[in-house]
Amino acid sequence: MNTDAVPSVLFVCMGNICRSPAGEGLFCAHLEENGLEDSVHVDSAGTIAYHTGNPPDPRMRRAAERRGYVLGGAARQVRENDLSEFDLVVAMDRENLADLQRLADRAGGGHDRLRLLTDFTTDSQPIDVPDPYYGGDQGFETVLDMIESACPALLDTLLDGAR
Repeated sequence: MNTDAVPSVLFVCMGNICRSPAGEGLFCAHLEENGLEDSVHVDSAGTIAYHTGNPPDPRMRRAAERRGYVLGGAARQVRENDLSEFDLVVAMDRENLADLQRLADRAGGGHDRLRLLTDFTTDSQPIDVPDPYYGGDQGFETVLDMIESACPALLDTLLDGAR
């Protein structure tokens, strides 16, 4: 479990260039809006290493910027120790969740920290946050809508767990 004094969350998608850096950036903005920027540790990672070191996809950055968000950082692959270091590991879809569950099996635990982003959204949302990489601009907007929708409940869950 996270040994820091603050709760922590890791957002995970496949390549860590679209959905998970958006999750990290939007959740950090949500924390800042609530005066909690130092109250939660936030990071993102991907289940594959293909994009390691790359910045977020320019299309996702542009879509986020239109809403006033800044996405930074560089892609990295999720590691076994992430499953013990982060209080919550939030997968963007069921395929990435299954990859994380296999990683947790190899790491000897951590399943209790694994959640889907849509666990924190309304029932009217699809179960999976769609990967916008091969689609048009609307796909990036849909991802941002879903992440924005999840931020309040995700924050409540993290803060409730820290109490």
